[in-house]
Amino acid sequence: MGASGTAANSGVEHTLRQVTPGRYDAYEALLHALADSRVWMLLWQGHPGTPDAQYGKVELDGHGYAPCVTSPQELAASGWTRAHEVVPVRDLARTLYPDRWGIWLNPHSPGGGVGIPWADLRRIATGLDRMPAGPLRLGEPALPLPQFYALLTQNAHRTAAVRSLRRAWVQPALGTPYLAIGLDLYDTGPGSVDAVRAMMAQSVGAVPDGLPVSTVAMSDPYDPVAMWLRAHARPFYDREAHLAAAPPPGGYGYPQQR
Repeated sequence: MGASGTAANSGVEHTLRQVTPGRYDAYEALLHALADSRVWMLLWQGHPGTPDAQYGKVELDGHGYAPCVTSPQELAASGWTRAHEVVPVRDLARTLYPDRWGIWLNPHSPGGGVGIPWADLRRIATGLDRMPAGPLRLGEPALPLPQFYALLTQNAHRTAAVRSLRRAWVQPALGTPYLAIGLDLYDTGPGSVDAVRAMMAQSVGAVPDGLPVSTVAMSDPYDPVAMWLRAHARPFYDREAHLAAAPPPGGYGYPQQR
């Protein structure tokens, strides 16, 4: 490993020592350090690059983790005698999170090490600054925003790509709380995405100054806000329900019997 890799991993081990329950700032610093570093993955069987290579597995509270260590020194301290594989964390994150697997750092260390769940591996894979820091507190929005919702509903009805809209109030572990709008679309092609972006741009002018608004794709199976919305939030706009409730147009069908 070059000097830059050694520096990155010493940064990981420094921040790892700062992580304690409730120290979300230290945990977030650990994620940022990990994103630019490598880890030594412990292979339960096989050797690096062989078809039968398989990471170890740890399960905790129903969640799966692959154990790893953060340096050659920690590898020696762990007493691991089977093969191992050195992997950039970003590459590892892209591999593991779609199967909802996290990693467990230095499980041999005093206190048992630190687990990084799959949702945070997804943040590393896609960009830590693009997604809110967990754990997230989610609930129904309490702020009354009738003008915004009325305008957004009106614009959504004019945007053929929109099937339905949901909403949530998101409070990240670090950062500013915000209003999330869940977008359920008929298709996600470029034309639909552009139309929905224009719909939001036409609507956010009715939001009070200083209130952050974000959108989330309801079709994303990994986004924690989308997962909460699917499980807990009813649509405040539903095109199909609206059409079903609309009166039939006049002038068609048989005249009513008198």
